[in-house]
Amino acid sequence: MSAEHDPTISTENNSNAMKHKMNVILGLLAGGAIGAAIGMLFSPHKGTVLRRNIRRKGGAIMDEVAENIEDRAGYLSDTVTEKIQRARKGLISGIGAVWDPFDNG
Repeated sequence: MSAEHDPTISTENNSNAMKHKMNVILGLLAGGAIGAAIGMLFSPHKGTVLRRNIRRKGGAIMDEVAENIEDRAGYLSDTVTEKIQRARKGLISGIGAVWDPFDNG
């Protein structure tokens, strides 16, 4: 079996790609946390004001992330539905093309 048709290689590539993406995401989160901690240390505001600002900004960011996820989920759902409909049409026309010669003969 050639390497390009070996499903285990494809699975390994997908697994490595997923691990790489997770490492990037974890790195970004860690960097964000470190940046936030340094920002708090050097902030000119009192702790209570700083925490209030963080809550407000954090809430706004969470709302934006949730909206973005909803948009992408809707797009993904629409795309999958469209592909399923195309596959059904192709399957039905393919079956019809196979059976037509038998019906006419």
